[in-house]
Amino acid sequence: MGLFEGSIKVDVVGHRVVHGGEKFSRSALVTAGVKDVIRECSALAPLHNPPNLAGIEACEKIFEGVPQVAVFDTAFHQTMPEHVYLYGLPYQLYERHHIRKYGFHGTSHEYVFRRAVELLDRPATDLNIVTCHLGNGASITAVKQGKALDTSMGLTPLEGLVMGTRTGDMDPAVVLYVMEKEQLNLEETNTLLNKKSGLKGLSGVSNDLRAIMREAETGSRRAQVAIDIFCYRIVKYIGAYAAAMGGIDAVVFTGGIGENAGPIREQVCEPLGFLGLTLDPEKNRIRGAEVDISTADSTVKALVIPTNEELSIAQKSRRAVEEADEKYR
Repeated sequence: MGLFEGSIKVDVVGHRVVHGGEKFSRSALVTAGVKDVIRECSALAPLHNPPNLAGIEACEKIFEGVPQVAVFDTAFHQTMPEHVYLYGLPYQLYERHHIRKYGFHGTSHEYVFRRAVELLDRPATDLNIVTCHLGNGASITAVKQGKALDTSMGLTPLEGLVMGTRTGDMDPAVVLYVMEKEQLNLEETNTLLNKKSGLKGLSGVSNDLRAIMREAETGSRRAQVAIDIFCYRIVKYIGAYAAAMGGIDAVVFTGGIGENAGPIREQVCEPLGFLGLTLDPEKNRIRGAEVDISTADSTVKALVIPTNEELSIAQKSRRAVEEADEKYR
């Protein structure tokens, strides 16, 4: 049915849902049970899952009778093996509270990986690719022979790279130490780690890397150090994932920073020459376009691929409905 009389017909509504826990390794038609899982996972994604669920329930009323599909950001990462996703905590905490690495940005990572496979014109099972989703929120995923092996974000989006306002990786004892010294409660600590840290906290300028780069050009040491930390962490993750996969065939840059910030891509790629990656300076001037920015003789390719999560959600939603029709036909 259409939203209004004479309007375009809506056949399915797809929803990006940040956290699906361990229950979903693919998109799912929304049922009462699916909504219960989204609700249960709200403890792991309190800023995202509740509004995701509110959006689903609003659309169920607006588009009465139209299938709703939940596309989970965590789904692509469900192929991670146990030795990758478990933390060094007592195993009972995993059993009781499902404390483990989940990873996020999965819809984006999967989309750009699939596009990279097409651009490289090789079977996915023959390729090891590192996908870098770099924006205000940033994460990196190792995709080995078509499956996610590891990813930088963890139980929550706080783990991994230094981001716009998030700390990324650090000694967990730092949290306890800061709470004691600054007399912070849990809510205040959560705000510090998620909203006042990262590039914003380091630079003292902004969470927007463009503003930080402009400040660094004026000679600001703090701004430049923030940029250097951001790039160093990316390089470190790429190197670690190259080792974990036994080598890599390509590095993909996406997200607002990855697609548009040539100087950041250059600073990341320069130390990766030992892997066989050589950047083409002219091609690296590109902004927001799909292009191979490595040289012709570079044995590891550097690709810029603008993400298209909306298209991916639409495709996954249609597929979920078609598969459901097949099942009950």
